[in-house]
Amino acid sequence: MIDLTVNGKPRQAEDNSSLETYLLTIDVDLKFVAVGYNGEVVQKANFAQIKLSNGDLLEIVRPVGGGLPLVCHQIPY
Repeated sequence: MIDLTVNGKPRQAEDNSSLETYLLTIDVDLKFVAVGYNGEVVQKANFAQIKLSNGDLLEIVRPVGGGLPLVCHQIPY
């Protein structure tokens, strides 16, 4: 298992997981998500190429619409 920090909380992923695989495992809709990986914003086209490692930091956010201007909301994983 790989130890990660996701949105400030400890989480685990399977060994040899890509970022894309991890996101799908936790039921994230890849169409509507932005991800920070170790402090850098990742383009969706690169999700499958990024292999997760022990100690990686992920920030996962999705847009939330409503009566106010569009804001981003952390996904509680």
